[in-house]
Amino acid sequence: MNIMEILLDYGDGKMAVDLPEDSVVVRYGQTYTDPPAVDPREAVRKALENPLGSPPLSELAGPDKKVVIAFPDRVKGGSSPNSHRRTSIPIILEELLAAGTKMENIHLLCAPGLHRHNTLEEFYSYLGKDIVNLFYPDRISNHDAEADDLLDLGEDEMGNAVQLNRQVAEADLAIMIGHCAGNPYGGYSGGHKMVATGLSGWRSIASHHCPKTMHREDWLGASPKSHMRKQFTSIGQAMEKGMGKQFFVVDAVLGQHAQVLQVAAGTLAEVEKATWPLAAQRTNVHLDMDERADILVVGLPRNFHYGPGMGSNPILMSLAIGGQLTRCWNALRPDPIIIAAAVCDGWFNPHWFPSYEETYHALQRHCTAAEFLTSSDMMDIVNNKEYRYSYSNYNTYHPFHAMSMISGGSVPQLRCPAVFLVGPQKPEYARGMGMIPVSTFDQAMERARRLVGAKPRILCTPECFSGGTAVHLHMKQ
Repeated sequence: MNIMEILLDYGDGKMAVDLPEDSVVVRYGQTYTDPPAVDPREAVRKALENPLGSPPLSELAGPDKKVVIAFPDRVKGGSSPNSHRRTSIPIILEELLAAGTKMENIHLLCAPGLHRHNTLEEFYSYLGKDIVNLFYPDRISNHDAEADDLLDLGEDEMGNAVQLNRQVAEADLAIMIGHCAGNPYGGYSGGHKMVATGLSGWRSIASHHCPKTMHREDWLGASPKSHMRKQFTSIGQAMEKGMGKQFFVVDAVLGQHAQVLQVAAGTLAEVEKATWPLAAQRTNVHLDMDERADILVVGLPRNFHYGPGMGSNPILMSLAIGGQLTRCWNALRPDPIIIAAAVCDGWFNPHWFPSYEETYHALQRHCTAAEFLTSSDMMDIVNNKEYRYSYSNYNTYHPFHAMSMISGGSVPQLRCPAVFLVGPQKPEYARGMGMIPVSTFDQAMERARRLVGAKPRILCTPECFSGGTAVHLHMKQ
């Protein structure tokens, strides 16, 4: 059997592994490429000139109008001079000022949801100093999911809790900048997902980042037709009903390296209709495979989108594997084996994720993730005043964020006969998340073959966490 060497992400370096030559290895530039990029500034201007389902900003803005411009946090979207947030905010600002809006009535609002609040240095890195300095310190802030004045709008028609940033609700004009890119949560980021997760409270996020949503069959495959996506839409609609106005959205379809492929502006529903077709073309990759793969092979770096330690913190590591499973689901057999390389050294990064280590140990006292996530142990951690205060004041992740990660991170244990973790430095943490630790990749392959046969079909995504905006994999059209 002919073999080929593949370098998998592994901690702070790489792990060399041998795969059969007929394995399907997914790489940007080889397996797929992006549609052509556009000039991001020109695209924003054209979108603002022709908003979809909405009057233009020149009519919505005005001398006495209070405006909030909300934007995604540091986790995704890029920080280059041509990134969407960085290019769109100055142009939107020009439009508002030309319409007579007073500078002192415009506020920039980062929409991190339960992610850590972004620092001034981080704002500088992805928005640019020129814009940030126009608003700092009084008119640029982070949405706080623990704010005392968080607007409680009750439940929507689906029974989801609906909470909303009060400043957004009370503004005369609420502008939402978003990124439309492939996402395991409801198919695509941006649109209704952006407002439902970025500007709400933990109880609202708990309505969908939970086992009853994420353990459903339709969560697999990262589809925009999933129950989770319907929840995002329902919550976004309830937000607009509660505040008595519509969001004005400026979303960009992003490519592999966060380059802008398209921009659309207008209402949430119309912008989704306009951006999803190109996002689907870019995101849904159809592989040259006649049969579904038996084994999914991935590698995890130590640091990726949620922050330092994502590939060593066992809860975040599990979520990453679960997210990649759903991205690849349509190219895998119904009961695939996963082989993942991860350093898994037990570093939880307490400076960013202070609640995670306690959460991990509390999880061990329960038979299943679903049982833990309905327990008093879970609620005690979520209601811990120190963790909540740290989230609001010291740039750390909210304690419910760990719970939402466990929901997605437990999916592989429900769907896969085995998840082998190669090279863990502290294998007890892998066992604690339901994975099987092994010392070498060859050992994992030997055990996987016992489960799926001597000649397994292998799908490998070696840079899925380090190579840029991820894709969703499918069989041939």
